[in-house]
Amino acid sequence: MPVPLFDPTSSQAPLRADIRAAVHRVLDSGHFILGPEVDAFETELAAYLGANHAVGVANGTDALTIALRALGVGPGDEVVVPSFTFWASAEAIPPTGAVPVFCDVDPDTLCVSAETVKAVLTPKTKAVIAVHLFGNVAPVAEIEALGVPVVEDAAQAAGSTSAGGRPGALGTIATFSFYPSKNLGAMGDGGAITCKDADVAERVRTLRFHGSADKVDYVDIGYNSRLDELQAAILRVQLPHLDKWGAARAAAGDAYAAALEGVVRLPRAAAGSRPAWHLYVIHHDEVDRLAGALAAAGIGARSYYRTPVHAQPPMAPWAPRVPLPATEQAARTHLAIPMSAALAPAQIAEVCEAVKSAVLPAR
Repeated sequence: MPVPLFDPTSSQAPLRADIRAAVHRVLDSGHFILGPEVDAFETELAAYLGANHAVGVANGTDALTIALRALGVGPGDEVVVPSFTFWASAEAIPPTGAVPVFCDVDPDTLCVSAETVKAVLTPKTKAVIAVHLFGNVAPVAEIEALGVPVVEDAAQAAGSTSAGGRPGALGTIATFSFYPSKNLGAMGDGGAITCKDADVAERVRTLRFHGSADKVDYVDIGYNSRLDELQAAILRVQLPHLDKWGAARAAAGDAYAAALEGVVRLPRAAAGSRPAWHLYVIHHDEVDRLAGALAAAGIGARSYYRTPVHAQPPMAPWAPRVPLPATEQAARTHLAIPMSAALAPAQIAEVCEAVKSAVLPAR
């Protein structure tokens, strides 16, 4: 049977009645923007993560730009960001007036490390964006020990855990996307910013609402970036199930690792972490041939970042200052195979058999 790359609907299916009830609750209230559902979701998300504050915004990209602005990032500043990541991690920087400075990633975890960040730090560095890539957990405390604030890009890591806590409560400020395919997905766009400091949280709230706290007095040039009541209500239904879904993703990763060790290069969890894999990304030198074989077998597979962010034409003004060998290798060799909270053992076995058939010599 075909095995899709993503399957968000199967996990949500048992919750459909509760989701419908939540939607009708909002419709009956007549309150659609920054109302009780957003307030409740912000409180519940902060409690789940162990963060002091959570603020809903329109999407994960806005979340990054607003988080940087809330930290005071602006013209003349530099923000360190990995190049092996989704485009938005770096795209969010130029709108602040700052410039992106690209760093490499750890070749095993594919996350930034203190070493890769340190290689590009300058006196102009105002922040580091540490991407918890594919659900793995970047070493935030080690990076902050370098003396620079860390913005956690936790868009792919909802439900992951680490020895230091959950992504979203490890650094100075963090951002989430609730795009429908994410581990915690809305039924439309949505995002959130979490942080420790009350003053930073208040600045985030002001920036998300046109630079105003009351729609009368404006203290900054802000954004119209608000999580709506419908999406907040839907997310509230799903949030209590995130740990269960994260455990299922982690267990699927364990099953893949047990079956594919020595067949392809596998993702490695960061020390002390338990990733709720958003994507399960394997590596092979003949990745296009492997992808073609999986497609022929009905297995969903995709390479996401074959062209690193720094090599995309709009980023040409900010060429890397140091070599990025791990980034280049990962871009050339990576392939995401099916992953979801509803991935069945039989589907995992089918995927693994297809990978082995494509990679191993005929037996």
